[in-house]
Amino acid sequence: MNFSGNGAQFVAGGKPFQSRIAYAAAPVTADAEAENIPGAPAALDWDTTLRFRHHLWSHGFGVAEAMDTAQRGAGLDYPATRELIRRSATEARAVGGAIVAGVGTDQLPPGPATIDEITKAYVEQLSDVRDAGATPVLMCSRHLAAAARDADDYKRVYGELLSQSDKPVLLHWLGEAFDPALAGYWGNREAVLEIIAAHRERVDGIKLSLLDADYEVELRRRLPAGVRMYTGDDFNYPSLILGDEQGHSDALLGVLAVIAPPAAAALRALDEGDVVSYERILGPTLPLARHLFAAPTYHYKTGIVFLNWLAGHQDHFTMVNGAQSGRSPRHLLTLMRLADEAGLLPDASLAEHRANAWLTTVGMDR
Repeated sequence: MNFSGNGAQFVAGGKPFQSRIAYAAAPVTADAEAENIPGAPAALDWDTTLRFRHHLWSHGFGVAEAMDTAQRGAGLDYPATRELIRRSATEARAVGGAIVAGVGTDQLPPGPATIDEITKAYVEQLSDVRDAGATPVLMCSRHLAAAARDADDYKRVYGELLSQSDKPVLLHWLGEAFDPALAGYWGNREAVLEIIAAHRERVDGIKLSLLDADYEVELRRRLPAGVRMYTGDDFNYPSLILGDEQGHSDALLGVLAVIAPPAAAALRALDEGDVVSYERILGPTLPLARHLFAAPTYHYKTGIVFLNWLAGHQDHFTMVNGAQSGRSPRHLLTLMRLADEAGLLPDASLAEHRANAWLTTVGMDR
């Protein structure tokens, strides 16, 4: 397997982005010597996990911590999540890096929970994130999706959370492509707008991950003044971030974890009003993103960790909960070729060595 090494052209550094806010949802690195098998508590390689956050900050991105990209709800248990948020927020303060962190209900056991139990779990995690010093992201809850009878239950829970927040938070709408258990969230699509309108001073923005660009634009135009749209659309992010005469989306994206170097260069071009360079740099990352997040979309995390291994950000391709089995060798073979075309592999010789070793272990031709 041969790679071009085009990724070496993108280096860290430069002024922060001026025209857009961009958070990269970061993965975690498993401890390769631990029992990170399905159903086991998560054991992380903390040094490598935190080093990757510094990589993102060095390119100008904020870090979106403990989101689904970090295997939240897919192997990363809440004790490990809480420690991850605490450690990452400490690192962020040390370098002046921006950080937001997910607030959910995953400390509850699987199965039914009451609305009061769900609210209490959310409040506990909200307190943990605030105490760590990160900006909270109120994530969708599988427990709430199962328990809510209608939109009023969502308004009750989110109203309680927002009333307890002393600073603006982000809302998060994760579609069923990413998590089938979240189908029908909010009760109806108008409910989220009503929640935002009722608490607009406590809502910085909403991250939308429905993979529906037309609806994102529609919702963006209906948000109250000062409330941001953070695109989570890994299929259509270049056009949504660029925007139109009526506005643009900021970004909170899992794909930024693997395309950070070229994406940073593209966003700095956009800061200068150079749309041509923005599209030229970011455009080649889109075929990779669409393959990375292809159905079943919730296994995209496997591809992110695989590419981070090829790029040298970690020393192995082992994941929490044994999730390295989530994508087929054929899928990953195509992914590595797309990554090379997009300029995401800075050290061609390292990537070739690792790719060829991996191809041998999975029994595929080089």
